Amino acid sequence: MNIDRRHLSLPALAFGMLAAAPVFVPLTFAPSAFASTADEAAVAKNTEAHRAALMAGDAKALDLLSAPELSYSHSDGHVEDKATFIANATNGKTKWLSLAYNDTTVRVVGDAAIVRFKFVGENQTGDKKNQVNLGILMVWQKQDGTWKLLARCSTKL
Repeated sequence: MNIDRRHLSLPALAFGMLAAAPVFVPLTFAPSAFASTADEAAVAKNTEAHRAALMAGDAKALDLLSAPELSYSHSDGHVEDKATFIANATNGKTKWLSLAYNDTTVRVVGDAAIVRFKFVGENQTGDKKNQVNLGILMVWQKQDGTWKLLARCSTKL
């Protein structure tokens, strides 16, 4: 069998195109796990910091993580601005007993990042314990070199 350049060109072209094709694999991780870019790692770190701040009721941390323009919507449809969200999250009326952000994915697009996860936990309001199971979409924006939470939307699962 004779092999000439024409027989080799198609496989070489296909291999070259495959090697150059962008591959998107959503990051599913524990917050400390590998992220494919420094920005994705920074967003993942801030997402975990947000979870920890909610658990602790830490107003200062939530303030530092949130953009001034924050739009924070809840699964019942009500929407809060930054000040209202922080006040309600830290007023002590609800105590988080457990809270996890599961199956997290991060995708950075320019100066924005899309984060999705399952928000699973248990909280207590007065004497009543509540199980929480939500799907969350967060939008982070890079502002002055720092990733800030710009928007959050949730839905009941």
